[in-house]
Amino acid sequence: MAEKKHKVETIAIHAGQEPDPHTGAIMTPIYQTSTYVQSAPAEHKGYEYSRTDNPTRTALQALIADLEGGQHGLVFSSGMAAIDTLMRLLNPGDHVIVGDDVYGGTFRLFDKILARYGLLFSYVDLSDLSTVEAALQPATKMIWLETPTNPLLKLADIQAISNLAPEGVWVAVDNTFASPYLQQPLQLGADFVIHSMTKYLGGHSDTVGGAIALNDTQQYEQLKFLQNAVGAVPGPMDCWLVLRGAKTLHLRMDRHSDNAMQIAQFLADHIAVAEVIYPGLESHPQHELAKRQMRDFGGMLSLVLKGGEAAGREFASRTKLFALAESLGGVESLIEHPYSMTHASTADSDIAVPPGLVRLSVGVEHVDDLIDDLRQALHGL
Repeated sequence: MAEKKHKVETIAIHAGQEPDPHTGAIMTPIYQTSTYVQSAPAEHKGYEYSRTDNPTRTALQALIADLEGGQHGLVFSSGMAAIDTLMRLLNPGDHVIVGDDVYGGTFRLFDKILARYGLLFSYVDLSDLSTVEAALQPATKMIWLETPTNPLLKLADIQAISNLAPEGVWVAVDNTFASPYLQQPLQLGADFVIHSMTKYLGGHSDTVGGAIALNDTQQYEQLKFLQNAVGAVPGPMDCWLVLRGAKTLHLRMDRHSDNAMQIAQFLADHIAVAEVIYPGLESHPQHELAKRQMRDFGGMLSLVLKGGEAAGREFASRTKLFALAESLGGVESLIEHPYSMTHASTADSDIAVPPGLVRLSVGVEHVDDLIDDLRQALHGL
């Protein structure tokens, strides 16, 4: 009888982790070591040097693969390190189609660094399949998408784009905003899934890391070589923090999503708010796609105030529970002004975010307290 596949809630707690064979410790140890003793030259127990591999990292990589329903997982020192390593599979002259609402750090890497080495990028609206099809070129090698996007929360139909992509064109999905609990792109046809583990996977704003999940073994071996050669790897303590944080992923994401929905509904009815952008609202143009593609709608939302940029900046400075800070996905609620903070690198580009936009990373506090904080911050704006 075939072994029944565990649900993601169970995978988050158990995947990649076994009791320590020497002590019986139920939690994966933090192997805080840089090197490993060999019994004879080139004879070792699977580990030589911690840039190449580390047992704590091995456990986390197995967890990442299982969470995304993939065959392989690799982790890195940051989300940007993961993206940079993945892009090294491409060659000068290769063309990449990118969403026109992409994270500012990703845009900076693509536009300011990788373009200098001969990669070609086109930024298009990935929510429109005809636009994606029109952007395909003979040199196209990858379609890069975030869904939901950061910070405008656009959605891309992962399955439709994967079906549209010609043979030899990879589909890479940044799944940071959704997390593997809400969305599994490999199951929808994507070739690569990328995460900033700093966000929902870690979940506690206490570590920085990145990850790639995939199925193809040849591509995995290439990425594994790059991981070691480039060396942008996380330390064992960072890996352990993500292992620990991921155990409550499903519990946190349920609460993030519930809180965000209630806050989106509150803001949508507020006199000072011109627009609320949240996939869970029926007013979102891709609400039906979100219902089909995601388990729930997540903890991220954006809004625009009627008072424009000045009101948005003032609002972001007035909150008390919502901390004014970059990043997202922690248990605590954060607020930020993307135009001047996380997406400042896009300010003079064709994909600049609206100056009046405010982004909320809704935490897991009591929703009444969060709404009270937003209400007082909006007063008089």
